[in-house]
Amino acid sequence: MAAETRVITTSQMSKVREVDFVAQFTHNSLAKLIEVLGVTRKIPMQEGTTLYLYTTSGTLQSGTVTEGDVIPLSQYQRNKTAVGEMALKKYRKATTAEAIIKSGYDEAVAATDAALLKDVQKTVRDGFFSLLNGTITSSTSVSGVGLQAALAAAWSQLQIKFEDDTASAVYFLNPLDVGDYLGSASVTVQTAFGMNYIENFLGLGTVILSSQITQGTFIATAKENIILYYLTMNGDVAGKFGLTVDDLGMVGIKTDIPTEQRAQLETLVMCGIDFFVEYAAGVIKGTISSSD
Repeated sequence: MAAETRVITTSQMSKVREVDFVAQFTHNSLAKLIEVLGVTRKIPMQEGTTLYLYTTSGTLQSGTVTEGDVIPLSQYQRNKTAVGEMALKKYRKATTAEAIIKSGYDEAVAATDAALLKDVQKTVRDGFFSLLNGTITSSTSVSGVGLQAALAAAWSQLQIKFEDDTASAVYFLNPLDVGDYLGSASVTVQTAFGMNYIENFLGLGTVILSSQITQGTFIATAKENIILYYLTMNGDVAGKFGLTVDDLGMVGIKTDIPTEQRAQLETLVMCGIDFFVEYAAGVIKGTISSSD
């Protein structure tokens, strides 16, 4: 006998879980981080596209010119340094029939899918911090005695570097460096994409806290300098692999893929997301000096 009309099937439930996974990854988490970072440029890319950091060099010639004389040329050039390529990231998780029997489907499959989500998010964060912590040619160094003075020095440099724009500062700090302020001031710590952040910290901008930043140092840039590049999971990729994707196609997932020869259910996740800074000189590397 055929199933009743409008009966909820296991395949429909899998689809619901996939939609929920995508929503958790993008709309509820990644979108919040994009908002916190102030990212306005979300650019789809092709796999293998080289990513570049840009610097500008040149000299302004004197503008004092005698009447009728030739005005000297001021020459500037935009230099680029390759720092990597866009690459498709593929993740797979398998749950055996024995694990489902022992722990139940929700515990063995659904709960571990949630753990997979967190770890995929972590790879995106790690990539961004690897870029920030790495050697960025032409970045600017500042220092200050105490946290507030050091951040103020960075804020001043950002106003100079981005004087033609309305620069909104964002700082990346080790949590240990803001511990004293968290204990003595009225500060609200919020969370986005697995990272804690504080808005309008000391009136200087947004602070994002991460243990990946070395204690006693920090990194700052203008929010306008941050770009999000991504490989689209829409189109042929989604169609051929049966992926559920978000609106922009930043991440795709397929769950409950049966592998009969191994008696297991698999989960497949694909994405290619890179947060990036475009203007190298707009990255400030700061040091917090002790008053002792």
